[in-house]
Amino acid sequence: MLRPVLPGSSKNPITVSDITPDFAAEVKRRSGTSPCLCWHCRCCTNGCPFYQAMDIGPNDVIRLVQLGLKDRALRCSAIWVCVGCHTCSSECPMAIDISAIMDTLRQMALEEGIEVVEPDILRFHEEVLKSLKRYGRAHKLEIMLRYKVRKRDWLSDIDVGLKMLAKRKLDLMPSKIKKIGELKKIFVKEDI
Repeated sequence: MLRPVLPGSSKNPITVSDITPDFAAEVKRRSGTSPCLCWHCRCCTNGCPFYQAMDIGPNDVIRLVQLGLKDRALRCSAIWVCVGCHTCSSECPMAIDISAIMDTLRQMALEEGIEVVEPDILRFHEEVLKSLKRYGRAHKLEIMLRYKVRKRDWLSDIDVGLKMLAKRKLDLMPSKIKKIGELKKIFVKEDI
C-alpha cells in the first residue's frame, strides 16, 4: 500500500500558514491526554489492527498534531478508520490515550464542517449512537440493517451476517437497559 508523503518533505512542504500554534494544546485539553509525550516509537501503529486501511498511521496523526498541522490532521482518513479499540493506547509506552485523541480529532473535524473522508464510517457510527439512544446498548443486527438501508448495499457481506447469526453473535431482538431515561439525558444536547 502506498502511503502519502508526510509533512515536511520536498513533495509536501510545510508553510507557516499551515501551522496552528495552539493545536496540540487544544487537543490535549479536549482529549485529556498529551500528544506531546509521544516520541514516535511506532508501537501504536505496529499494534493497530486497522493500520492497513489508514492513509497514515496513528503515530503520524500524533506528529501532525505536534507540528500544529490542524488541517492535515482533520482531513486524514486515519481518524475515521480508527474504531477506538484502544490497542494503540495499550501498546503506548508513554500511556497516551491515542483513541481519545482520534475521537477528539473527529469531533473537531465535524465541528469545523470538514468533509468526512470516510462518510460510510460516519454513517455507521450514527447508527450505533441511535441504537444506544433507543436501547441503552448496541443492537448489532438493527445497526447493520439500518446502515445497509442508508448505504443501499444489501448483499455485499451477507455471508458475514449469516455466520454471525449462526454463531449467535447477533440477537434478533434488542435488549433494553432498565433506566433508559437516565441514559437519554446524554443525548439531550444534540438530537441523534
